[in-house]
Amino acid sequence: MEYEIDHIGIAVRSIEEALPFYLEVLNGSLEDRYTSDVPGVEVHVAVVQTNGQTIELLEPTNRDSPIARFIRQKGKGVHHVAYRVDDLDQAITNAREKGIRFLEDTLRTNTRGRRLIYINPASTEGTLFELCSYPQGE
Repeated sequence: MEYEIDHIGIAVRSIEEALPFYLEVLNGSLEDRYTSDVPGVEVHVAVVQTNGQTIELLEPTNRDSPIARFIRQKGKGVHHVAYRVDDLDQAITNAREKGIRFLEDTLRTNTRGRRLIYINPASTEGTLFELCSYPQGE
């Protein structure tokens, strides 16, 4: 199983206020923008590419969303690091065999077709990692 960094999720209070840094200072390009109102997600997302690297800016859509809670508890900044795998189910099985725990309620397919799950930070010394896979050919 190969693991490749897919993106880094950055929690922000306002995408509009954060974007100029990524677009003007880092010379990034805005690749996509969408909102997920799925309960337990509730986030506005801006996908920025900089020299082949992807950053997702994550803005909460309400006070009770996971990103809003994260910002209250830890402040703005890096929320998670996502690793792309070819076979998400196999990656989960392999990790479980090594004692890794997952945040089970996060297993889902997002609005852009990416399947994902978050690893419980208790298994990673406190860092939130996402494992993700894409439909064939993407």
